[in-house]
Amino acid sequence: MKWAFKEEHSLGVINNRVCHCALENRCMRSTEIRNKYPDRVPVTLEKVPRSNIMDVDRREYLLPTDLTVAQFMYIIRKRISLPSEAPMFLFVDQVLPTTSATMGALYEESKDEDGFLYVAYSGENTFGFQKGPIQTQP
Repeated sequence: MKWAFKEEHSLGVINNRVCHCALENRCMRSTEIRNKYPDRVPVTLEKVPRSNIMDVDRREYLLPTDLTVAQFMYIIRKRISLPSEAPMFLFVDQVLPTTSATMGALYEESKDEDGFLYVAYSGENTFGFQKGPIQTQP
């Protein structure tokens, strides 16, 4: 999945230092966040392209490490006013995470090289119920 967050945060200034590399910029930003809030994880949430679910009003979250995936789903549902009977799926690395997993554990397992945890959400199970990475055909 192409992450809009990565494209939007490609250049910038952090602590009076000009960042010329998109990855360097995001790495510095996530490091500053983790140093300032060691008990929280930086999460970027984006809707799966072509999903029929509503857009969330914010994409960046700073979540407690002990928050479960199910609790995070509840937060998202409330932010987009999604009824409890409507389906919603979260994906990390194109895999459905266990709802009982904590965001801290998920962060340690699946954080991106830039230090952010990227989570996609959808109203349908776009990627299927696979237990590993999705194999794409050339």
